[in-house]
Amino acid sequence: MIRTVESEPHVSAPVLAAYRYCEAVTGQQARNFAYGIRLLPTPKRRAMSALYAFSRRVDDIGDGALTGEVKAARLDDTRALLTRIREDAIDEDDTDPVGVALAHAARTFPIPLDGLDELIDGVLMDVRGETYETWDDLKRYCRCVAGAIGRLSLGVFGTEPGARDAERAPEYADTLGLALQLTNILRDVREDAEGGRTYLPSDDLAKFGCSAGFAGPTPPHGSDFAGLVHFEVRRTRALFAEGYQLLPMLDRRSGACVAAMAGIYRRLLDRIERDPEAVLRGRVSLPGREKAYVAVRGLSGLDTRHVSRRTVRRRV
Repeated sequence: MIRTVESEPHVSAPVLAAYRYCEAVTGQQARNFAYGIRLLPTPKRRAMSALYAFSRRVDDIGDGALTGEVKAARLDDTRALLTRIREDAIDEDDTDPVGVALAHAARTFPIPLDGLDELIDGVLMDVRGETYETWDDLKRYCRCVAGAIGRLSLGVFGTEPGARDAERAPEYADTLGLALQLTNILRDVREDAEGGRTYLPSDDLAKFGCSAGFAGPTPPHGSDFAGLVHFEVRRTRALFAEGYQLLPMLDRRSGACVAAMAGIYRRLLDRIERDPEAVLRGRVSLPGREKAYVAVRGLSGLDTRHVSRRTVRRRV
């Protein structure tokens, strides 16, 4: 069983200020993520915002306009901060609010901080301009930048006492992270192409005549772009189906948070499946009312009960 923490002792003013900073970053930069974590109790919400703020810093270094050499140096600095957090060497009056908040979160919850090292490794792949020939190659990258986030989040959520197969919870959290990342890759295919990046496996691109890339609002001439998208959607749905087995292992509010975030991405995937070329014309998103519905559905436990029934049927 993974330990869960529902309450915390008094939090000092400097630490509260650091958490408020991280929550502001989360609210401004990650609306889908922020929408999900608002369903959590305050200690868990704060810890998740600290994880996001640190991850956002790493991503921003990778996505910035600096040279590769400077990016690598800044990622080294960020890894050094992580080492200080791991060694509990961050004082409450430290000038870095993300470091202060994450250090407190790591003392409060059993967060596997090595996952943030994996995130940095994944962003270094971006800095080096790596491309991916096969799904297995891309999966390695996705595990670094998203699967690790799933495992880190599980450190905050914990599992319910007596949850069946709880030892597999990290595996399911990792897989759910992969599903969210592959959805992101499909949604951002043109934006990434304009930035000189291609994430979809070159084997898949060649299979569907899309090796020329996605520089414009229409698919490459003679390609089966819809076939490519539907192929990747099926792969992503299989990842969601496996990762959703995490839900019955979580307490109600943590399960609602995960169901809300994953539900938003599943609905994005539905939209992409219905109109594959939409991802070439602009950014596919959900209106606020649809996100609210997903949150209510998560709080109601509908997704968790559905997964539990499906799991029982498989075992019978």
